[in-house]
Amino acid sequence: LLDGEGRSVPFQALYGDRKAIVVFVRNFLCYTCKEYVEDLAKVPKAFLQEANVRLIVIGQSSYHHIKPFCSLTGYTHEMYVDPQREIYKTLGMKRGEGSNVSVRSPHVKSNTLLGSIRSIWRAMTGPAFDFQGDPAQQGGALIVGPGNEVHFLHLDKNRLDHVPINTVLQLAGVKTVNFSNKPQIIDI
Repeated sequence: LLDGEGRSVPFQALYGDRKAIVVFVRNFLCYTCKEYVEDLAKVPKAFLQEANVRLIVIGQSSYHHIKPFCSLTGYTHEMYVDPQREIYKTLGMKRGEGSNVSVRSPHVKSNTLLGSIRSIWRAMTGPAFDFQGDPAQQGGALIVGPGNEVHFLHLDKNRLDHVPINTVLQLAGVKTVNFSNKPQIIDI
């Protein structure tokens, strides 16, 4: 893996000493990944510290795309890239879209057409016109550590098949987050 400065980081170093939620995104231009990471950005650092859990996003492009993607999404937790997709392959993450399009991520707000147009626009107007990774690569979510103990693994079937963030937080022992923009009603 590479960090935002291009320094090499062994994958095992991310979860060796404590539990980690690791989210693998398709690519940094993918609108569903952008919207999912925007919601991951809403997870308070205090919730993670209280549970002693790291929250990590891994993409599969050049490390040059980490800082702009964090800036775009407001994501301030850890982010790395796996440009050769070695970990994607090791975990068995598939390439191509699954036929089951009925799966729908609660974190994706855009419809397919509008989201795709925005992704293409970002690709064309970005400083380096590239697709920031393999556009056919699917992502997933992993809860691992400390050590090599795997607590949970979800391999996305398609671009809308993200695990709900609160499910992953709950499974990792982290407090859940209200992602709706609706005001909460509290009965007294």
